[in-house]
Amino acid sequence: MSVVPAPRTREAETEAGPYQLLPSPSRGESNHPPENPPPAPARSAAHRLLASVSANDRTVLALYLLTRAGIWITAYCTGWLFTGDGRAKEAPPLLSRWEQWDWSYFVRIAQYGYFGGPDGSGAAPPDNREAFFPGLPLVLRVVHTVVPDWTVAGLLISLVAGAVAVLALARIARLHLAGTEGVPGQGVPGQGDPGEHAVFFLLLSPCAVFLAVGYTEALFLALALPAWLAAKKGRWPLAAVLACCATTVRISGLFLAAALAVEFLTATGLRERLRALPWLALPALPALAYTWYLHARTGDWMAWKHAQERGWYRQFHTPWEAWQNTWDSAFSHTQTTGYAFMFRAELVAMVVGLLLLARLLQRRRWPEAVYIALTLWALGTSYWYMSIPRATLLWWPLWIGLARWALHRPWIRTAYVCLSAPLMTVLAVAFTSGRWAG
Repeated sequence: MSVVPAPRTREAETEAGPYQLLPSPSRGESNHPPENPPPAPARSAAHRLLASVSANDRTVLALYLLTRAGIWITAYCTGWLFTGDGRAKEAPPLLSRWEQWDWSYFVRIAQYGYFGGPDGSGAAPPDNREAFFPGLPLVLRVVHTVVPDWTVAGLLISLVAGAVAVLALARIARLHLAGTEGVPGQGVPGQGDPGEHAVFFLLLSPCAVFLAVGYTEALFLALALPAWLAAKKGRWPLAAVLACCATTVRISGLFLAAALAVEFLTATGLRERLRALPWLALPALPALAYTWYLHARTGDWMAWKHAQERGWYRQFHTPWEAWQNTWDSAFSHTQTTGYAFMFRAELVAMVVGLLLLARLLQRRRWPEAVYIALTLWALGTSYWYMSIPRATLLWWPLWIGLARWALHRPWIRTAYVCLSAPLMTVLAVAFTSGRWAG
């Protein structure tokens, strides 16, 4: 009597493995799988990169690109509507809308270095360009080797860096909010993705135009936020290297390094990671190297600070003196209306920063509190406040805090759009028309 084998179920096939499903070998054949099974098809680097981007990350990138398009539309319309001459028949070139204020310093440094000029003499007139760290000009010079136009190169750097920054911010928000106060890490129907909320608040913030122009904010965030994310995951060498690169871009990299040090000391399991302690000194090296370079050229160990003082009135003043001087500039009718408006924005930004610091201290978020405190001290001890609204772009705890709030109170997001979007548009018009915007 022949025995009919029982049919294989799908579960049995899965457990048996691919080679167990082959027909039984005849006498004399090996029952082992082939020694060299056919290789799996190779996946391109682009395919692997796309596979690593989740659906939530794709939503974040879509939001990022849409807001970039909105800012470009604003710049285009500004060129036609605010030409500076009511009788003009032609709008200025679109790229010229982005060649404002500090951009000229970055281009000059990229082209001629800190002390060179167009004539190649190496003795350019003093213009305080030493006040800017070399990170962005170095990247700009590298990109310019393949992108001939300096302005396009700067815009491309900010475009790519901004995409990296928003992805990192979204992942930090998901990591920070996952499992806390009932907030899931990847979102839930009716609440949404915490990362998308945080990015939304950043991209619609009043000074968001500075993430699109050839300034340092986007590049700094593209290095600082992945550094923070690496630290939260315990990858300290990577965090230190990224923070080191961030320090080449802005002095704020040192504030980030201090926050990383506090995170290192206060996170659980200190004994297990003591081997990584020397890495925490790495972010200080770019600032030390830049200080040494300026001293070798000028004989002044404080050349960077003195350039800040000459060009931007950053002589040390007590916090109450700085507040009073800013208040007088905002409300005493000693400045033109455009500058008076921005000084009022400086005061508001300082208040927001102090409230954020108080909230971080209340929640015992010591590393983030150190970062915000050092930033406020650096910006709040000059003759007057300058560029604090723009600095809010770098306050990732603010955007994560707003995301937490919006997840529990959805109306916050609507209110934010109604209040912040007009300010964002006004400041974008102001910057792209050549006015001071922070």
